[in-house]
Amino acid sequence: MAERSKQWLLVGTGALFGSLSTVALLRLFSRWAGKRQVKGLLTSCSVISDWNGKEKLFGRCGTRYNGAPDGLVYSDLLKDEVVSEQLTRNIQFFGMESQQKVTESYVVVIGLGGVGSHAASMLLRSGVGRLLLVDFDQVSLSSLNRHAVATRDDVGTPKALCLQKHFSAIFPECHVEARVQLYDASSEEEILSGRPDFVLDCIDNIDTKVALLAACVRRGLRVLSAMGAGARADPTRIRVADLRESSIDPLSRSVRHRLRKDYGIEGGIAVVFSLEKPKVKLLPFKGLTGEEENPSDYQIVPGFRVRIIPVLGTIPAIFGQVMASYVATQLAGLCVQTEPVVNLDLDHYRILHQRLLEHEELIYGSAVQVLVDVEEVMYVVKELWHGRSARDQSQKDVGRKMWRSVNELMLVRWDKSRPATVNNLIPLKFTEAGAHESTMIDRIREEEPEFYTMVANVLKRAEEEFALR
Repeated sequence: MAERSKQWLLVGTGALFGSLSTVALLRLFSRWAGKRQVKGLLTSCSVISDWNGKEKLFGRCGTRYNGAPDGLVYSDLLKDEVVSEQLTRNIQFFGMESQQKVTESYVVVIGLGGVGSHAASMLLRSGVGRLLLVDFDQVSLSSLNRHAVATRDDVGTPKALCLQKHFSAIFPECHVEARVQLYDASSEEEILSGRPDFVLDCIDNIDTKVALLAACVRRGLRVLSAMGAGARADPTRIRVADLRESSIDPLSRSVRHRLRKDYGIEGGIAVVFSLEKPKVKLLPFKGLTGEEENPSDYQIVPGFRVRIIPVLGTIPAIFGQVMASYVATQLAGLCVQTEPVVNLDLDHYRILHQRLLEHEELIYGSAVQVLVDVEEVMYVVKELWHGRSARDQSQKDVGRKMWRSVNELMLVRWDKSRPATVNNLIPLKFTEAGAHESTMIDRIREEEPEFYTMVANVLKRAEEEFALR
């Protein structure tokens, strides 16, 4: 009797374990089948891009992509349990309705280096449903210190295709389009069409960056632009603000100057920038022989830098993370109040700007040729001349006496035949300004060659930093 009871107990236990195993296997199969179904559904309507940016469109499915081209549609991804589990932390943070907005969004990322690759990667992981990745360049060995996903096996492959490959393993349900292409006027319509919800500018070339930002403003597109991340080390000083507030960053100054000069755009563009002054300077370019050479001889595209900016890889990565966080919260409709950029210096420089306007009217009859704003006045006086007269460069640091020194100064044109621009203004004391206005620049070159050379070198720096050619 006892033996039979044991047999029945074993049979019952086996049946119980069998049932539990069957249920577990069915659940696993269901998850696997669901994932395969979603992947197959999205793959059936994905756009495959070749190296020339040409597209092939396959299939149709569920709901239309927000702003996608005709025929390109997508299913409700968040109803899939694999996708919803992958995005569960975002859903808990934003709520399902707001996360749905993110998942239905279309974002364009232009420039896929240290900043852009991290921005695109985190937008993907945040559940953005459609990404367009644009970059003409290839992964290099030296870029691995800051790239989001590239490995040594990716060296030599286009950055756009590198990201597309890795992204397919991270969040295959996202529609990722890769374009190995340089953004310029001829490609504007192709890249910016389709009503993207956001454009991320992660380009490090001033001409291209300015053209892209101007195009986004003209088209009414929301854009977030990355300023200089190289040569910096302090992550606590990174900010998001309007372009008008980013006066400390040299690249911001150049971009703002060009946008105002070439397109009449004063601001209204969100930028990520650092309050930190660059820790190191641009390095001279050395070729294979070890001799200093001209970087332009090695450029893939004219005007783009060739590995002469020292970069601590963590900073561009954080720039990209900041950009992704800003865009994700904007897409979700979450209101985030960014920390204001407080600049107590400007009042001092407003006085100098006003003095410049009054001086121009007195000497030239009009202030129409004053082509600098208050922030550029601050750059000329503070950054170029350290709060001192151009004729008083003996002290290395004015320190806390800066404002006392500034209050004794006024700005005048170096070359009276040219307008009052950042590369043609020098600060002088009141007693020195009159003498300067009564002499000619050729006479200074002949009688004071050392002073002439010193001023010319300082103004050349302004010309280079503002990309004035």
